This record gives sequence, C-alpha cells and structure tokens, in this order.
Amino acid sequence: MAAAMESGELSEVCYPQDNTSCRAPKQPPGQAMVIYFLLSSISLITTALNLFVIFTISYFRQLHTPTNLLLLSLSVSDLLVGVFLMPVEIIYIEVCWLLGDVACTLYYVADYIITSASVANMVLISVDRYMAICKPLSYLYYITNKTVHVVVSLSWLCSMAYRLLLLHDHLRKPGRSNSCIGECVVVISKMAGIVDLVFTFVLPILVILVLYVNVFVAAMTQVRRMHSHVDAIQSLRMVKKRELKAARTLGIVVAVFLICFCPYYSPTVAGKETLVDAATAAFEIWLTHFNSCLNPIIYALFYPWFRKCIKLIVTLQIFKPGSRDAKII
Repeated sequence: MAAAMESGELSEVCYPQDNTSCRAPKQPPGQAMVIYFLLSSISLITTALNLFVIFTISYFRQLHTPTNLLLLSLSVSDLLVGVFLMPVEIIYIEVCWLLGDVACTLYYVADYIITSASVANMVLISVDRYMAICKPLSYLYYITNKTVHVVVSLSWLCSMAYRLLLLHDHLRKPGRSNSCIGECVVVISKMAGIVDLVFTFVLPILVILVLYVNVFVAAMTQVRRMHSHVDAIQSLRMVKKRELKAARTLGIVVAVFLICFCPYYSPTVAGKETLVDAATAAFEIWLTHFNSCLNPIIYALFYPWFRKCIKLIVTLQIFKPGSRDAKII
C-alpha cells in the first residue's frame, strides 16, 4: 500500500527523479475533454478563417488596396496565433512543460512579438481610415500599396526589436521566473509592465480613439454638405458612404481587440507584476488569443466583398479563367 501511494505521488510530478520538479497539472477527465475540444476547435477555426482571409485578399486583384493589405498583415498575425500559440497553450494546460527553458522563453517572446504586431496593425488601420476620410487627396497621393508594404514591414521589425529589448533579461537567462522544473513562466516586472502598458496599450488606444473621433466628425460634416448638392456629387456620396462603412467595421475590430486585451493588463494597472503562464493566466491568455478568431468573423458579418469571395470560392468559380480579376467591390 505504501509503495502504491509512493508511486501515485511520483506520478503527480513532472520529473519523478528530480526533487525540484513541479507537480503535473491535473484536470478532471470530463472537464479536460471539454476544455481540449473547445480550445482545439477555436484553434482550428482561427487558422481556417484567417487562411481564408489571406487567400482571398492575395488572390483577387481588386482587393489589393492599401486598407486590405493592412487587413492582410493583421490576418497573418492572427494566423500565427492559431497555428503556433494556441496549440502550445492547449498542450500546456494538462501537461508539464517538457521543451526546456530556452523554448519556453522563445515561445513567450514570439507571443509578445505577434501581439505587438497586431497592435501596430490596429494603429495603422486607424491611420488609414483617418487619411481616407479626413484627407482624401493626400490619401490618394501618399497611401499606396508600396508605402503600405514598407510601413507594415517596419511595424513587424519594430515589434520584434521592442519585445527583444523588453524581454532581454529572460533571453539572457531563460527560466529565470520558473519556481520548479517542468514549468514555463514569464514574470514581467512592474517597471517593464508599465512600459508595456503604455506603449502596447495606452498610447495605441489614445491614438486610435483620437483618429476615429476625427473620422466620424469629418464623415458627419461631409454628409451634411452632400445633402445640399445631391445631384452634383452623387458618386462622391457613394464613395464616402463606402469609406465610412469601412471605418465603422474596422472600428468594431478595434473595439473587440481592446475588450479582449483589457484583462491581461489589469495586474499592471493595479500595480502588480504580470505573471504569464498557462495555469494562472489561462483566461487572460486565451481571451487575447480569441481575438484572432473574432476578427475574420467580423469581416464576414460586415464586409459584403468578403461574403462574395466566400461564394466564389465555395462554388469553385476561382478555377475559371480570369477569376482573379472578378469584380468584388
């Protein structure tokens, strides 16, 4: 009996031969099955939907616009969440971290880089809508596909440099936050958390809000002006209506993003260290990741061109000659 109890105790730790081993995370079998099914489904849906968005914008030439290229960059970051981040989090819920401290640190560095790139994409999308509605002539001259390619590349590079700088202590000494072997934890200090809060959350929110307030004020002003010249600028009104609808849809994307990321930053706002691991911060981590699943759903609900692309792809019309030049918008 004593031997059985000893064997049972050993089976509860990650590395039975090591005295500093963590205890293996345990969930009731039924609950674990539900969690695995639900989170795996979210991961698969996130991957499939974002692959669809990437393929759609890349395939149809009419969708090669600056705004859609920004959506493409956002979908790439969302795809990386579904393919790379979510599966690791699913495994770590029930299993000890067996890949070592270096892989643990690199995983969280990648997580933070993808998150920062998503935030940068949100800001760029807001700038794009501001320029399109408030400064239409400058938009046509300055905001080109080539410009967007350069800016998006720079945003990814800056996100990478920023995160490597912020997490340099963890890169220099992987596993420094782990309390036992078999754990994968990153603890962000109060100072680093404040810097992260300001540059990844507060400042982007302020920029986005200021730009969108200007967008809607300018849009309402233009609508009032257009009512006095109905016949002369009917076509202009249609263009502005489309731009305003795009701004509203992207505003919803930004609002959902903020809702999903608020819980993660709550410890920093409360003046505490941010402890990130799959066990203690499961809800916060998965809420931020779930945002990557919601974005393409928002596109499907509010973008007519996205629904039209779905129809063309599902009905296999994309295999017809000249389908890339189909009129989507």
